[in-house]
Amino acid sequence: MISNCFEPLYGTRGTALISQSSEDGLKDGWRVASSLKMADERRLERLTSMLKRRGIILPAFEIYGGVSGLIDYGPVGAAMLRRVTQNWLDHWMSQGDIVEIDSPTITPEAVLIASGHVGEFSDLMTECKACSSVFRADHLIEDEHPNADSLGAQEIDGLLGSGITCPSCQESAWTAAQPMNLMFQTSIGAMSSGRTAYMRPETAQGMFMLFPSLYRHFRQRLPFGAVQTGHGYRNEISPRQGMIRLREFNMAELEYFIDPQDPPVGDISKHNEIITLIPDPDGPHSGESRMSFGAALEAGIVRHPTVAWFLARTWDFLVGVGIDPARIRFRQHASTEMAHYAADCWDCEIHGEHGWVECVGIANRTCHDLENHETHSKARGLRAWRQFATPRKQVIERLAPNGAVIGPTFRNDAAAVVAALEALTELPDSLPFDLSLEDGRSVTINPDMVERREETANVSGEWFTPHVIEPAFGFDRIIWHILDHAYTEGEKEGEDYNHLSLAAGISSIDCVVLPLFDKGGMPELATEINATINAVPRLRAQLDSSRSIGRRYARADEIGVPWALTVDHTSLEDGSVTVRRRDDQVQVRAFVDEVLEHLRNNSLDSLF
Repeated sequence: MISNCFEPLYGTRGTALISQSSEDGLKDGWRVASSLKMADERRLERLTSMLKRRGIILPAFEIYGGVSGLIDYGPVGAAMLRRVTQNWLDHWMSQGDIVEIDSPTITPEAVLIASGHVGEFSDLMTECKACSSVFRADHLIEDEHPNADSLGAQEIDGLLGSGITCPSCQESAWTAAQPMNLMFQTSIGAMSSGRTAYMRPETAQGMFMLFPSLYRHFRQRLPFGAVQTGHGYRNEISPRQGMIRLREFNMAELEYFIDPQDPPVGDISKHNEIITLIPDPDGPHSGESRMSFGAALEAGIVRHPTVAWFLARTWDFLVGVGIDPARIRFRQHASTEMAHYAADCWDCEIHGEHGWVECVGIANRTCHDLENHETHSKARGLRAWRQFATPRKQVIERLAPNGAVIGPTFRNDAAAVVAALEALTELPDSLPFDLSLEDGRSVTINPDMVERREETANVSGEWFTPHVIEPAFGFDRIIWHILDHAYTEGEKEGEDYNHLSLAAGISSIDCVVLPLFDKGGMPELATEINATINAVPRLRAQLDSSRSIGRRYARADEIGVPWALTVDHTSLEDGSVTVRRRDDQVQVRAFVDEVLEHLRNNSLDSLF
C-alpha cells in the first residue's frame, strides 16, 4: 500500500542519506545528502511558477485562499497524470498474470480495524504552548537527527526540549508528542443509523476484499496480482513541499499473491544496471552499496526473490517515464520504522529539488492482511489450495456432527451447521464454542452436538494463507520528479528559453500542428492534419495559430511537446510538413502519412 507504506511514502525523511551504521556516521551521511540540494534555490520558484502559469500544477481552491495539502492538475497536468497512470497499468499488466480492479474510496471501519490502520496509522504531533500552532513532531527536529521519523515520542520530546523554536512565533515551549490518527473519518448512512467509515488511506484493502473473486478468476492458481489506481487520503498534520506531502493524493498499488513455499522468481539476469542500495543500518549489510539487482539478491541484501524482481521492474518503469537513473536509489527500512504489516520494505527514493524523497514502497506484507481479515470477518474464502506432489498420510482431527442432537436443535439450519463443522480447518480448544455459518450467522455448538475424532487419511494438499508482495507508487511525487528532472533552463537569442525534456508518451500532447501563416489555405490544412492525428487512439495533437512561429515553438517546448508539425507553402503543394524535434530544434521534411505512421509507432526520431 502506501499508508504505512504510504506511511513511509507520504512520511518523507527529506534528505536523509543513511549509509553508516554508527550514530556519527548517520549524521555525516545525512549532512552530505543535505548538501546535494541544488545551489540555485530560485530554480524551484521558477519551476513552480511555470507549472502554475502553464496549467500543469496549481493550488486547489485558490480563489478562496487555497487549502494546504490539496492541489489541482490543470489541463496540461491532468493529461500528463492520465498518461503516467496508463503507462503504469500497461507496465504491470503486460506481465500477464495481473488484472485491474476498482473499489470504493469510502471504507467501513471494520475493514480498517482488521488491517491495523485504526490503531496504527498515525504520526506524532506537538503543539506550541505560546501560539497554539500544531506541527508534526519529527519535522521540527529534522536538523537534529538524520532519520527523525523513526524516533519514539520520548526521544522526540527530549530533542524538542533542547531549544527547538516554533516556526510561527520563535518560542520554545512544546506539549508532549502524541499520536494523531491520519485517516479522514466519515459516516455511511444518515444520522444515528450511520456506520463509521474512513476515506481510504490506501487502495490495497479493496484488493484484499476481492481475493475470493480474484482466486476464482485465476482458476485457483497462484501467483497472480491485482492493481488499482486512484485517490488516497491522509490528514497530514502539517503539509508542505508542494506535491510531496498532500492530504489527497494519487496512488497506484499492486498486490501480488504468492505461495511463500514457492515464491516466483523473475528473470533479473538482463538487468545489469548498477544501482545504489542502502540496506537496514542495523542489519548485517549496513552501508551504501552499488551493484546489480541480481548481485544484491545473491548477496542477501535483498532477501526475497519476488521483491528483487519488483525492485527491478520499478526501476524499469521510473526510467521509462523519464526519471534520471542517476538520481534513483533503494533504501531498506530499519526495523524501527517498518510498517505494522511488513516483514521487509524497500523505498525507492528519487533526488530532486526537495532532496531524497520516497516515491515507491516495495513491501513484503506476508499474510498479515488476509489472516487479519479472516479472523475479524470469519470469512473462509481468503485461503488458497496447495497441491502436494504426492498424497501424504496425515492424522486429521475433526468434530463429527451428532445428527441426533443437531437436527432437532437447529431444524432447517441443521444442514448449514453440519457443512460449517466439516469445513473447519482449526478446531476449538474447548466446548462450547461459537460456529460461523456461511451466511454470516453464528450458532453455539455444545459438547453433546459433536464428537472429537482422530482419523488417518491420504491428503492431496492443504489450505494456506497466501503471502503478498506489494509495490506501492505515489504518482504525485513521481510526476513532480519527472517535471523536476525534465525542466531545462537556457537562453536563446538573448532571452530565457526553458523547456521540459519529457519522455515519449508522457507529455500532455504528442505534437503541435502550426500553420506558418493564418491565411492562404494553411489553417484549413493544419486543421485537417490535427483532426486526423486526434482520430488515432492514444495520440493527441493540438492546433496553435496565434502569434509568431517562434513564440508557438517556445510555448510547445515549455510544456514538453516533443514534436511540432509546421504547415507552410510547400505543404499546400505536395502535402509535406516540417517536423521539428524539441530537444535540439532540428527540422526535417516529411509527408503527412509518413509522419502519422511514425507517430503511431513512436519512431519519429528515425526521420532525423
